[in-house]
Amino acid sequence: MAYRAPVADIAFILDKVVPLAPVAATGRFAEATPETVAAILAEAGRLTSEVLAPLNRAGDLAPARLENGAVRSAPGFAEGFRAIAEGGWIGLSADPEHGGAGLPQTLNIAVSEMMAGACLSLQLNPLLTQGQIEALQHHASDEIRALYLPRLIAGDWNGTMNLTEPGAGSDVGALTTRAEPAGDGTYRITGQKIYITWGDSDVTENTCHLVLARLPGAGAGTRGISLFMVPKFIPDQQGRPGVGNSLKVVSLEHKLGIHGSPTCVMSFEGATGWLVGEENKGMAAMFTMMNNARLAVGVQGVAVAEAALQQAAAYAAERNQMGPIIRHADVRRMLAAARAEVFAARAICLACAQALDLAAATGDADYVARAAFLTPIAKAWGTDVGVRVADMGVQVHGGMGYVEETGAAQYLRDVRITPIYEGTNGIQAMDLVGRKMMDGGEAALRLIDEVLEGAEAARAAMPDLAQAVQEAAESLREATAAMAGASMQDRYAGSVPYLSAFARVLGAHVHLLAAREGDEARRLLARVFVTRILPRNAGDLAEARAGVADLDSIPDAALAGAA
Repeated sequence: MAYRAPVADIAFILDKVVPLAPVAATGRFAEATPETVAAILAEAGRLTSEVLAPLNRAGDLAPARLENGAVRSAPGFAEGFRAIAEGGWIGLSADPEHGGAGLPQTLNIAVSEMMAGACLSLQLNPLLTQGQIEALQHHASDEIRALYLPRLIAGDWNGTMNLTEPGAGSDVGALTTRAEPAGDGTYRITGQKIYITWGDSDVTENTCHLVLARLPGAGAGTRGISLFMVPKFIPDQQGRPGVGNSLKVVSLEHKLGIHGSPTCVMSFEGATGWLVGEENKGMAAMFTMMNNARLAVGVQGVAVAEAALQQAAAYAAERNQMGPIIRHADVRRMLAAARAEVFAARAICLACAQALDLAAATGDADYVARAAFLTPIAKAWGTDVGVRVADMGVQVHGGMGYVEETGAAQYLRDVRITPIYEGTNGIQAMDLVGRKMMDGGEAALRLIDEVLEGAEAARAAMPDLAQAVQEAAESLREATAAMAGASMQDRYAGSVPYLSAFARVLGAHVHLLAAREGDEARRLLARVFVTRILPRNAGDLAEARAGVADLDSIPDAALAGAA
């Protein structure tokens, strides 16, 4: 079955559940009128359903390849990318000063979901470019912004993020890539980076690398890291791609999924680079790009879940085993739970984007804290849902799901990377209970208060569901207080189940809002979530509060299975 962009569901959320209206009411985003939003969603739906979705299978079967040191993209990807670029989609939320549309991030995230649902491997290209645009807007010099931003926004050039090295993954501070001043305002960058998404491309005329490296005499750890712009081709005086830089693609990774996206091992061999931001402050600049990407990756999880669910439901309606299997109770259980989880995860991601927009437009510290708190939840929960639903899609197909011809397995293979890259979901959970609780849990408690208010408002119409949500929110409040008062190691040990429990409470909250504002189908979906999915919180919160002592007491040899 062909992918259909979920335009109606996204529009409903932006109207009734996570309203875009407060964002549009700010001066900064006044152009996001209902008419503009409707037109953008409709056109993005057409582009993704008709132009990008047909490329998804081709990218899996005929992956990107390395020929004579240059990447050759999957069939149709160049044309698909050109449609994205010419439609102005890359710069949807970028600064109008450099050619962007200046529209809300909330709207951009909605469009990103449709693109990722249609073809995740291709969507990764504009996603990384948008992250680079964000980093340059906030941290680059006027000269770098003037040169690079118009070309990145137009899609003439694409952007990458170069953090990981063979010996420095999540421990970025262990990186060894060097940057030597050249005496003319530029630097010579030397080192190797791995897992570089779209590190080379034949769909754009230049690839622009943001590279973390260490200056001579810089301190150890992340505080001694600087950020550099290192283009594949050094721009000439007219800003056109000029001579080739001293860098190359060593190889492409052979991956479980996202075959159409070239994941490069990059070698920088005295390559010319320009400092972005201040010396030794590279991580601050890179975190701007990473935070943008973390929300976008959460949306990727939702996107693939949507695509996998559409295919599974269509197959179940057609497959006859004593009648269409969509009428079988267990199949309906799987499909209903998946649809409820996709809705919840989508709304949480859009709520995070809404908070980012309101923070940008108003500078209000509460919105800043809200966006920061929701980011790891959106990333981790969105991608966990993506894996669960794609796995469910294979199960609904039965044996045919395990056979590659149906395409069900591709969704599971593709989405499996999303809980890993841009910070593993374990790191997201540690961030949630660590840095995001340095306020003593205030941001968390404000969100819980909103859930309780929503439950009270729904009590008259849905008393049993409202009661269940209230009780779950109160249990979450108790666990939050316990987590805020625990040692950091105890917090870390319970961080993953705590994040899951928080996400479910937020999911139940958005379902209650949807049930109050929507039709009977939305009320039934809310019942599925609250009665079948929310009760899992009891087990998660028990684990969240269990601490680390029992885990630390297990000998390493026992974990390895040694006698």
